Parts: sequence; C-alpha cells; structure tokens
Amino acid sequence: MASSAILAGLGLAAVGFAGRYMLKAAPAATAAFNEAMKSLPKADSFANSRYYKGGFESKMSKREASLILGIAQSANSKKIKDAHKKIITLNHPDRGGSPYLAAKINQAKDLLENQK
Repeated sequence: MASSAILAGLGLAAVGFAGRYMLKAAPAATAAFNEAMKSLPKADSFANSRYYKGGFESKMSKREASLILGIAQSANSKKIKDAHKKIITLNHPDRGGSPYLAAKINQAKDLLENQK
C-alpha cells in the first residue's frame, strides 16, 4: 500500500518536472518556429510559376485551356488525353473533387481536341 503511494508521488513529480521543462522551452521553440516561417517563400515568388493563377474567363480560350491542362497550346491529342486523365483523376467529384473544376477540365480538353 505504501509503495503504491510512493510510486504515485514519484509519477506526479515527474509530470510536474516535465511540464516545467516544456513551459521553459516553449519561448525558444516559438522563436525558432517564427524564424523558420520567415524563410518560407512568399506568394509573390510564385509569379513565374508554371501553374495557372487566376479566375476563369467567361468564354474559355485556347490559352486558358492549355493552362488548365498544363500543356502547350500546340500539344498533340495524346498529350491532351494524358494530361486530362492525370488532372481529372485528382479532381473528380466522385473522389471529393469539385464538380465545377471537373467541368472546366473537361471543357478545356474538348476545346483543345476540337481545334485539332
């Protein structure tokens, strides 16, 4: 009986010392985290990224369709189909994707294939 009380007291002491250590270490960890966040790239650095940044045009152009699929405007139909398959599998509504984005991806594929 007495040994269990001693073990419980030692356990509480260990928890107390660990909590005290963590509270003292928290400001240093916070400062290190803030420094690490400063070194991350800002949104402005993505200006020359190959990904399309912006809303959709009212009528889809060949340029916008190629940006959505991530291919050149003069890509052949095999590249169009491969790019469409890769993107639609990631954004399909049956897998939690947006129906609007899936429609835009399909529209981009149709536009580029019909202009060939």
